[in-house]
Amino acid sequence: MTAGECEQEYLMLKDVRIDLNRDGVFGEEGFAGFSLCLWIYLSSSAWPSSVILRQVSSEIEGEVPFLALNEQNKLILFPLMFLHSEASFAGSTFPWSDIHHITSESECPLERWVHVGCKATADYICLYLNGELSDNMPLSSSSDDHNLDNFKKVALAGSSGNDGKLQGYVYNASMLSLSASIKDDFAKNPPVKLSLNGSCTSDALEVGNDGVWSIVGGKASCRRNFSLDVVLSDAVGQFVHKDMEITASLVYADNGAPVEKTQDNSFAPLLVGFEGLEYPSTERPISVYLGHATFKLKLSQLSSKSDNRLFSICFRASQTKCYPFFEARSPPIRCISRSRCIRPVVIGKRQASASPICDRTQLPGINDRFQETHEKIGIGHAEIVSHRKQANGLSSKRPKISPDKSSKQVDANANIAQEEKAFKMNSEARSNNLDGSDNCPSDSESIDARNSEVKCIGESIDPMSDMVIFRYCLEGTYERSLLLKEIIKSSSNEELVTFADQICLYSGCLHHRYLILISKKLVQEGNDTWNSICRNGNRALWITATVELNKRFMSISRSTTHGLSEKDLEVLRGIAGCGEELGLENFNAMWQWLYPVAVALSDVQINGMWECTSPKWIEGFITVEEAEKSLKCPRGIQKPGTFVLRFPTSRSWPHPDAGSLVVTYIGADLTIHHKLISIDHSKESGAESLQNLLLKEPELSQLGRVVR
Repeated sequence: MTAGECEQEYLMLKDVRIDLNRDGVFGEEGFAGFSLCLWIYLSSSAWPSSVILRQVSSEIEGEVPFLALNEQNKLILFPLMFLHSEASFAGSTFPWSDIHHITSESECPLERWVHVGCKATADYICLYLNGELSDNMPLSSSSDDHNLDNFKKVALAGSSGNDGKLQGYVYNASMLSLSASIKDDFAKNPPVKLSLNGSCTSDALEVGNDGVWSIVGGKASCRRNFSLDVVLSDAVGQFVHKDMEITASLVYADNGAPVEKTQDNSFAPLLVGFEGLEYPSTERPISVYLGHATFKLKLSQLSSKSDNRLFSICFRASQTKCYPFFEARSPPIRCISRSRCIRPVVIGKRQASASPICDRTQLPGINDRFQETHEKIGIGHAEIVSHRKQANGLSSKRPKISPDKSSKQVDANANIAQEEKAFKMNSEARSNNLDGSDNCPSDSESIDARNSEVKCIGESIDPMSDMVIFRYCLEGTYERSLLLKEIIKSSSNEELVTFADQICLYSGCLHHRYLILISKKLVQEGNDTWNSICRNGNRALWITATVELNKRFMSISRSTTHGLSEKDLEVLRGIAGCGEELGLENFNAMWQWLYPVAVALSDVQINGMWECTSPKWIEGFITVEEAEKSLKCPRGIQKPGTFVLRFPTSRSWPHPDAGSLVVTYIGADLTIHHKLISIDHSKESGAESLQNLLLKEPELSQLGRVVR
């Protein structure tokens, strides 16, 4: 199959064949030159020192490398046989130390699409990576007419992969004239790839230090609902609006084999929620809309029933061939039962061995911090006194529930350490208690039951009822947002304060308070912003919405010079999951992330750090991948202590960590670490707390700066 036939198609590397004797390659005066452009996807099994494209000819026996990987996984390009005097000979193998070649500046990433451009004339060769010139070399040409005749019989063929070293795919291989722009070809019609959006993982997931997800599953009365977002994007990072259906399945993490339904379990291993009902995940694909497909999932198969093996959720495009780039997998999952996670609580007694829930009466200075928070958002002292009397009167009437997992969940893309000692105690006690009994209310309600209950509560919702408080503590971020929106419709400031206190008390997480207390302003500001952006209440153009978004952001954050940059807006667009048009659902997703960030930046000294450009303390809105990339340099990793401050894109209102900062830094072990730093809304300013936390880190005792 030639390059012309494989255009716009995905080919296995071993099936690629490109003839060099094509129109435009030879002119009236002989060889004119050519540019070869192609997208390459190399699997994780690709070894260094592997040939990607080889030169083959009927005039010689054996093969000559053309494009290969060196021992550092960098691309190397060789001269052409019969054309260049410096060309290699047939049968040349690694390490190719005696052969002329050019090398790319950076490594070739695996399991990602990479655009490669190769330009060749009689006098030089050039290598391009993702549209940018990486290396070039002057060469001497062969003037022998016999050699030029032989060169016309040369073709480039993909690696056969018979040695098991290299498996890959090629997309849109094309021969261009020398005058054509390789950079333009890079931007034109890039290939697409499925990936898991880590920022959308549910707070029902708990991530361990080893990166393994822990999810409550098993019998129907114990399963927890969690959501995962799969995105379809092209190789340059833009969401692809394409009709496609995605199917989820549960597989074993070690070998990818499907997890089968056991005889003692009538349910499929993985269940998907769709329009209020639950189906076996393999029978109900989810359609991609605006580049996103959101799955609401439950696990029924426990790891303990499968020899304690780890699972993984595999997402595949159901309407295409089985390509690895149309497949995305979650990190390893350990599915556990609720009875192994919850410690029974003795009501009416407080013992040293009881469940370690953070009681606000035991935390030093908590009342002062509550009052400080109330004053910040405009809630009066009389309401504080009133709500404390109510809280004290109710504290003995309601049993405590299990600690809130979302307050201790680490960043989905990294291992974020715990800052609060009480939260760390909760996490340790919960992981150590493997034999405790389940005294906690069930979370087995179906999706339609959940929605109908919220609807039936309506305007008469009582924020102080046991059902509402327990449900808020147990539900995920999305369900909490729906519940809060109903509560603030009919609740006074005093009732909202009381509700916030109860949630902090019974969830064991103080960070819920501030996010609950800003709910009214968040919703009001969001409605005003949307009405000003979208006149007809339906949709708005993104390009026109950005002006109002920047205006509102600067007003809320009290920023005078540092507004939203083009890069910030692109990150917001990714969070919204929209294209050229912005819908109300997209706006809400984006606003619930942006508003807590803007409120955090309104702190006097945090605002000073945001406004400061020399040094640049906060790197704006960047993803975890961009933060990690900024800590790398051409020679490897930056020195220990180098750090970047960023807002995690995985924390949206009313998640208790929304608006917090993450410090991404190089540790003493020369690896990249991530630490979540919750902004303290107390008398001590957030900036001072942040600097103290940074200085307490041994690796950050000598701070460096990143030049991005």
